[in-house]
Amino acid sequence: MNTGPTIQDFFKQFSDDDACLDYLMKLRHGEVIECAKCGKEGRFARIKKMPAYSCPSCGDHIHPMVGTPFHRSHVPLQKWFYAMYLFTTTRHGVPAKELQRQLGVSYPTAFRMAHKIREYMGAIDGDPPLTGHVEVDETYVGGKRKGGKQGFTGRGAKGKTIVMGILEREGQIFTKVVPNASRKSLIPPIFERIKAGTRISTDEWPPYRILKHLGYDHGMVRHATKE
Repeated sequence: MNTGPTIQDFFKQFSDDDACLDYLMKLRHGEVIECAKCGKEGRFARIKKMPAYSCPSCGDHIHPMVGTPFHRSHVPLQKWFYAMYLFTTTRHGVPAKELQRQLGVSYPTAFRMAHKIREYMGAIDGDPPLTGHVEVDETYVGGKRKGGKQGFTGRGAKGKTIVMGILEREGQIFTKVVPNASRKSLIPPIFERIKAGTRISTDEWPPYRILKHLGYDHGMVRHATKE
């Protein structure tokens, strides 16, 4: 039974950053390229100390990482490729903690890499990220409310199922059952579904306050002041 490429296969093909860059160049532009500047065809040569290739006739440059999740990233290209290998060979997805462990990067870096990869895979699969103005909230459904409030607007009441909703104004809606209303449960679905830089509106629940530090235009409706 063919189970796809093994880790040994991966590192044999993508032994270093140069091998990854050569593969990316061939994948995006081919081996024989018509230069956009001079119009001549030829095999572009790798430029030393720069992730780019030059036309053999006029020296015009092609930067194969431009327009990809790797552009302007300080993470080595081989680590990006390995992260994508993990995503495409793991049935149930790859948590950021696992990327952090396997790649030897910080958790925020692993979190952002996972988001970029999911965003790109979603676009390829016809499931584009939410943009524009997006509203995020969570609610408790099912049965009668039992138990007292736990610190904020009744969150944490027993006997309830927590449903998170992400609504793109005049667009898509995404819902997900989450185990609790913690940052660990609420932030990853946002990072997976909403494009960085998007305007997000939430209430004043503390876990959402990190959104502005993750590259979102975050605004809060303050229910405590009757907004």
